This record gives sequence, C-alpha cells and structure tokens, in this order.
Amino acid sequence: MTLFYIIIAILVISFVIDQILDSLNAKHFNDPLPEEIKDVFDEEEYKKSQRYKKERYKFGILTSAISLIATLLFFFLDGFAYVDNLARSVSNNEIIIALVFFGIIMIASDILSTPFSYYSTFIIEEKYGFNKTTRKTFFFDKVKGWLMGAIVGGLLLGAIIWFYQSTGKNFWLYAWGIVTVFTVLMNLFYARFIVPLFNKQTPLEEGTLRSQIETYASKVGFTLDKIFVIDGSKRSTKANAYFSGFGSEKRVTLYDTLIKDLNEEEIVAVLAHEVGHYKRNHIIINLLTAIITTGFTLWLLSLFIGNPLLSEALNVSKPSFHIGLIAFGVLYTPISGITSLLMNYLSRKFEYQADNYAKNTFAALPLISGLKKLSKNSLSNLTPHPLYVFAHYSHPTLLQRFRNLKK
Repeated sequence: MTLFYIIIAILVISFVIDQILDSLNAKHFNDPLPEEIKDVFDEEEYKKSQRYKKERYKFGILTSAISLIATLLFFFLDGFAYVDNLARSVSNNEIIIALVFFGIIMIASDILSTPFSYYSTFIIEEKYGFNKTTRKTFFFDKVKGWLMGAIVGGLLLGAIIWFYQSTGKNFWLYAWGIVTVFTVLMNLFYARFIVPLFNKQTPLEEGTLRSQIETYASKVGFTLDKIFVIDGSKRSTKANAYFSGFGSEKRVTLYDTLIKDLNEEEIVAVLAHEVGHYKRNHIIINLLTAIITTGFTLWLLSLFIGNPLLSEALNVSKPSFHIGLIAFGVLYTPISGITSLLMNYLSRKFEYQADNYAKNTFAALPLISGLKKLSKNSLSNLTPHPLYVFAHYSHPTLLQRFRNLKK
C-alpha cells in the first residue's frame, strides 16, 4: 500500500510543480517588452498576444486538472486491474495481453483528450487566426496516429516482452539494441517515410531562393541537394524549418508558411542556423544522448520489473510486465524530470552555438529580423519567467538570442 501512495504522491507533486511554474509564468504576461524587442509587436498586436497567452494558460489549467482527476480516479478505482482482466479474457499469451492492455488504455486516454484537443484547435487557435486544419484532417490525423502507434509501438513492445520472457534480467540489453536500431532508422528515414503520411513534401523549385541557399551551402562546404517545402499551412499559419537525417539522407525542410512570412535573406539565415546544428554535430550528440538515456532507463527497469510489489501497488493480483511497466513509469517520473531539465539545458546551449554559426558564416541581422517575425506571427510569449524557461524551454528566449547575436 505504501508504494501505491508514493505513486499517487508523485502524480500530485508533478501536477503542483507544473501549476506553480505556469502561474509564475502567467504573472509576467503583462510585463512591458524589453527595449531590444519592442518592435516585434505594435500596441494592438501585443494586447492580442497577451489575450492569447492568458486563454491558453486558463485552458491549460482546466485540461491538466481534468487529466489528473481522471488519472487518480483510475488508480483509486482499480482501473488497471479491470483493464488487465479484460485483456486476459482475450488471450492467454502475455504479449497479446500486454498489447490489448495498452491498446485499451491508449484509446481511452485519447478519447478523453480529443474534445480538449478539438476545442484547442477549432476554438482557441481558430479565434486567433492560426488554425487551418479541417475537421476531416483533424480526425484523419487521429486515426493515422492510432494506426502508427499500434503498428510501431506494438512491434517494439511485443519484441521487448519476448526478450523479457526469453532472457530474463538481461532483456534490457536486447531491448536497448532494438530501440537503438529503431531510433537510428527513425532519424534517418523519418522525413522519407513518416512525414508523407501526414504532409505533402515537394522539392524547393528553381529560383532566387534556391540559388541563394545553394550558394551559401557551397560557401560553407555543406552538401545540400535535398531542400523540401512542406505544406504546413494545411494545419496552421505558424512557421518552422528543420533539419533531419544524416549522411546521404540529410535534408532541410522549410514550411510553406516560413517562405510566405520571411524574405529570402531571412530564410537563408534560418537555414544557416540549421546547418550550424549539423556542422557542430548536434544531430549526432542528441542521438547518442537519447540512446544512452534509453539504455539507463531500460537497465533501471530490469532491476524492478520482476518485483510483485509493482503489481500489488496497482491492486493487480497477477504480476506481469505490462503492469510493472505502468508502475515503473510513474516512479521514474522524478528521474525523467531531471534528464528533461538537462536535455533542455543542452538544447538551449546548442541553439546559441547554431545562432553563432549563422552569424559567423552568413549574418546576424537577417536572423534577428527573421526570429522577430516568427515570434510576432505566432504571438509568442516574449517575457517568460526565468524558472519556466529553465524547466520547459528547449530554445533560449527571443531576448536572449537577440543579445547573443548582437555581441
């Protein structure tokens, strides 16, 4: 019973910490803009951005509170025991039982969250002019996400449980191996095989923008023959660009909204930033960090997964891998919180390095003006609380990036 209340305490404490950070952040919504970034919004636009932030904050409180209440009810009403019994009525095979168990939990969770996701997309984002998603796209994305989760997640989970049954305590090494192979393949082929399921990608057409990008890439000795434009505008007006893959599979993807919002010099500056990530080996470092973190997590899981106390904590009479995994997942939350802080810190450091690379090999001013436009068009929070930035931001704030680029 002690373990059960430790699990409940972790869930509640995590919620409280998040609410405190959100509240601290919300107190800064009305701060005047620092002098350096005062030109991002005019007075009317800034008021609009403040309304947007406040609305998202209040909606966030509601969704988090309902999520916590639903989770706690599930724990206190022995929901896991009920779903476990349901899954066991389908089959005697532990792998199939686990897949059915997680299938029921994931679908139930998604059904609960869908109304909130729908409201967020079609009410809040629509109200502030961001949403371009049709209802058909919204629900098709859901179905595609379920199918992908079932196929990819099902194969990975099935393989891990099979290794657990076959090799006992050493299963984590085999699981680590298969997850590592999957992670590397996803990094290599995500843009080629996964993105097309949701978005259309077309090569950037010949013209001055492509010429400028190729000239820059040639200048810094960067082989770049795969430049794609993605139809981000079918879902949102918010803009982005990203770098994916490595070796012969490396490519740059520009959102069509980015091409619409920024001038050509600013786009090349944003791309120079992405090239900086590649040149400073950030892609490889992030990949290795993810692999090491996964190995550590699986090793830790192997120490506890066979302990019947995990199943007893959730009031499930028959110990099993899938019940142990649920209990372990919650108990691991404080450790994953610490690793998340470290990863965010590392990510912010990498963003400065990529900005510096763009400044040194191209120019600082078009990157600054590009970042300002992107912040304006997404109604970004330009005055976040430092603690909130430390806990949640993978990128430095606009002000921090501005000051770094102006050095």
